[in-house]
Amino acid sequence: MIRTLAIVILSTVILPTMLACEKLPDPVVPDSLQEEHNDGQESNGNYHSGGTDNTMPEIIKITISGKTLPMKIDDNTATKTLVEALREASITYEAHDYGGFEKVGPLGRSLPTSDTQITTQAGDVILYSGNQIVLFYGSNTWSYTRLGKMQYGSLDELKSFLKAGEGNISVTLSL
Repeated sequence: MIRTLAIVILSTVILPTMLACEKLPDPVVPDSLQEEHNDGQESNGNYHSGGTDNTMPEIIKITISGKTLPMKIDDNTATKTLVEALREASITYEAHDYGGFEKVGPLGRSLPTSDTQITTQAGDVILYSGNQIVLFYGSNTWSYTRLGKMQYGSLDELKSFLKAGEGNISVTLSL
């Protein structure tokens, strides 16, 4: 009886509490999101996309309403193709809220896919259907190609940056 009671308490109280208190990624971005100057240089100079014409950069910059977050990119054919396009020019697209956990919008071009069944987390940047970019502020399980992870402070800062639940936004990707 006591053993059964302990298992019930563990599975219904302690385990869900531990999962709810899961630590968010360590902040990489200062509490106030960095803003860009008109010349495109970041105000604190801490983030640099790196890479030259011969190397793969470590990040892609995501800019919304004049604020920028770095996205640490995954190494796959989709990101390599996206970086090649961004070396020519930045890409701006419109994104909208979907499902209460993401912003999604058409990229305006197709990228190669390597979809796998994954469960996304806040901050994930995903390629959906080969031609849509999804910026997650919640979680979802589906077959996607992962592009990278936005580097952010708190979940509230990420939601504020993405204007979660506030309608359409203009998103610019750049190196």
